[in-house]
Amino acid sequence: MEEFYRTHRYLVEHCNAPVRRGLMDEIDWNARMIGIKGTRGVGKTTFLLQYVKERFQPGDKRCLYINMNNFYFQGRGIADFAGEFYRKGGRVLLIDQVYKQQDWSSELRACHDMYSKLKIIFSGSSVMRLKQENPELCDITKSYNLRGFSFREYLNLCTGENFPSVTLDEILSNKTSLVEKITATVNPLDYLDDYIHHGFYPLFREQVDFAENLLKSMNMMTEIDILMIKQIELKYLPKIKKLFYLLATNKTSSLNISLLAKEIQTSRATVMNYIKYLADARLINIIYPVGEDFPKKPTKVMLHNPNLYQALFMDDQSRQQLMETFMVNTLWKDHKVNQMSREIHYTIDGKLRFKVCRASDITKLNAKNGGTLYCQYDSNMVSENIIPIWLLGFLY
Repeated sequence: MEEFYRTHRYLVEHCNAPVRRGLMDEIDWNARMIGIKGTRGVGKTTFLLQYVKERFQPGDKRCLYINMNNFYFQGRGIADFAGEFYRKGGRVLLIDQVYKQQDWSSELRACHDMYSKLKIIFSGSSVMRLKQENPELCDITKSYNLRGFSFREYLNLCTGENFPSVTLDEILSNKTSLVEKITATVNPLDYLDDYIHHGFYPLFREQVDFAENLLKSMNMMTEIDILMIKQIELKYLPKIKKLFYLLATNKTSSLNISLLAKEIQTSRATVMNYIKYLADARLINIIYPVGEDFPKKPTKVMLHNPNLYQALFMDDQSRQQLMETFMVNTLWKDHKVNQMSREIHYTIDGKLRFKVCRASDITKLNAKNGGTLYCQYDSNMVSENIIPIWLLGFLY
């Protein structure tokens, strides 16, 4: 146990969170069982260690961070280890990459039932469907998603500012004053292209090639997260990877499921399941018409965030598509995004109409699309139905 405490102290002391994540204030930390999901590279480990740093003094043995990557846990279950920790006075156990432990959900349930004063905070892959696939945790776990940096968090990191997040309602009702207040301090357009290129994943701060590092993470999302958690045989991995590439490079406005099935030599139903797994892994976003959802055929599939285009070396991607990807990704956290076939606008929460465009296109588009909010990406112009698209990056 002392070796785990030494590792814990070292990691906490050397934890350097570049910016305080907004999720830290959204979580109900009073809950006894808290699950934090997120895709690879978004900073789950740093987030857990930052929680410790904010709430516990160095050397406080009531709290302990452990990682299921440690081979020690191949010979000892979580509940057994937690029991020893609890009897020694431990009260908060943080478990990183919990899904790498066999029967992890049953083990967590046992911890909850046996140790009434123990809080467990665990991290896992975004592919995990905690409540749908782990019924023993449904009534005891509060689940949260840690996303990559929002544009607001990236801007705060780059400028040293502390801009707060805003809601969509606040943007719609108070857009002019919000833009004026922010642009009085910095010009967000000076940072938007860099964020689109590399700002979503904290790993851009590491002294390595960003695209190569992200590409490794993307491969691990498919090779480990999807295959391991969904219990898919290794022989099907090439089909999943090829499907992802076909979806990422699709230049047409429609999605031909039959053609995709033929390309990867599988059934239409399997293609739809693979698409869902890729979305769960936060590699793609699936857009459906209003009122429809999986397993129906989606209207559009796009990469989960614009940084992924860099890892795929897709330098020919249009600025329009990059900005639409940015908008969909930032809205997706708390809002429903839909689009009908061949429509130029997106429907948000079943009622709002958003269109991504250049400032020079607004006059022409405005005559045809009354009631649409124009999210323009090349100026800070704001009016009753126009906002700079970067303002949506303040939603979290």
